[in-house]
Amino acid sequence: MLQVETLPASLAGLLWVFRSCFTAPTFRTFAALVAGMIAQPGAGTVCGMLVGAGLSRVWHHSRAHGFFSGARWCPDRVGLVLLSLIVDRLLPVGAPLVIVVDDTLFVRAGRKVHAAAWYHDGAAKGPRNGRIRWGNSWVVAGVVVNLPFTDRPTCLPVAAALCTKRSPSKQVLACRLVAGIAAAVPDRSVHMVADAWYAGADGAAGAAVGAARGRGLPAAVSLTSRLRANACLHRIAAPIPGARGRPRRIGARLGTPADLAATAGWAKATVRRYGRDDAIAVAETTCLWYGVYRSRTVRVILIREPDSTAKAGYDLALITTDLTSPAADIVARYAARWAIEVAFEDAKQITGVGQARNRTRTAVERTVPFGLFVQSLVTVWYTLAGHHPDVTAQRRATAPWYRSKTQPAYHDMIIKLRRVLIAAKFRAGKTRKPTPQETLAVHAAWAEAAA
Repeated sequence: MLQVETLPASLAGLLWVFRSCFTAPTFRTFAALVAGMIAQPGAGTVCGMLVGAGLSRVWHHSRAHGFFSGARWCPDRVGLVLLSLIVDRLLPVGAPLVIVVDDTLFVRAGRKVHAAAWYHDGAAKGPRNGRIRWGNSWVVAGVVVNLPFTDRPTCLPVAAALCTKRSPSKQVLACRLVAGIAAAVPDRSVHMVADAWYAGADGAAGAAVGAARGRGLPAAVSLTSRLRANACLHRIAAPIPGARGRPRRIGARLGTPADLAATAGWAKATVRRYGRDDAIAVAETTCLWYGVYRSRTVRVILIREPDSTAKAGYDLALITTDLTSPAADIVARYAARWAIEVAFEDAKQITGVGQARNRTRTAVERTVPFGLFVQSLVTVWYTLAGHHPDVTAQRRATAPWYRSKTQPAYHDMIIKLRRVLIAAKFRAGKTRKPTPQETLAVHAAWAEAAA
């Protein structure tokens, strides 16, 4: 049985950080369900967590369901404790926080599921008109970290907001999540990164008034996103000495990003992105996007690849409210946005997030954040206590098609933790030698952990 007393000390120590978020009985249930979700290679349902923890014949299943539907705890508070854990253990002192934000759909079934509706599923394959699916849409924010044993950034989800008919837009939800994160780490600068859908999400904030009303970002938080191809840009108006009346807000029209690319001065740069160093050409312009940001100054950064054949004259256009960081750092920061797409794939295919079958409002609002936090905890545990070079070597031995694999993926991390949990479960409180049946059970569980 995987309870607090039988968990390995390395995991129990991490879970104890969350003790202040729960009552004593609820914390025991929390620890057991976290371990159960990790140890369960099958369906990530609530009952599946109970089975993974080995408590299906000890606890009634209502205890597990009640943890999500009725127990007194707040996912937002748990996420902020997780954020503090990540910042303290995985980030250098004083390093800025890069927060990646995106939305994703967790497919559900049934008309009585809270907040379920028809949404476009960008991860679905097939024609675009066949990507409309029934489920819950979530806006997720994750911290980007650079782990010592990988050369690509990793996204650790720490906050999530459910989209409903009565909730604000996804852009507003994203700004609220990032504003809450920024308030929790006042001693660090925060940079938000998102795709083109969130471009200008903080435009109405500018930001003190909008942030106070919960519609935008705090003024100290920057936003970097992809710029729309039809965005109309203007120069910053120069003041006219001695002119009467209100000063002009906008200057001459610069046009679209394609117009900028036609007259831009390009400079060579080397950017670290996607695990490699790329030589690209960049051009940047400080200007106004008056239709979104009004008179707030922004930077537009155009990227051209060495073998570019783009008719617009550029391959990617970024817009950022960060006016000080080098252009190469902005490009690398936006490239790190892809880490949240990887996190979503791992969450759905490996961790089992979104597979719960609960339907009530409170249960639906808690289950997905719980699963995302468990995934982040797995990565934190592996970084602090689980990594060993033999992990990738063993993976290549069992899967010889990974000929060039030199770094662990999230799948390798959760397999390692599953096996540590299996060992803890069979060793707990037993001083005698295991029986042949117990030995076979360990071998079977060991093999099943890699499923």
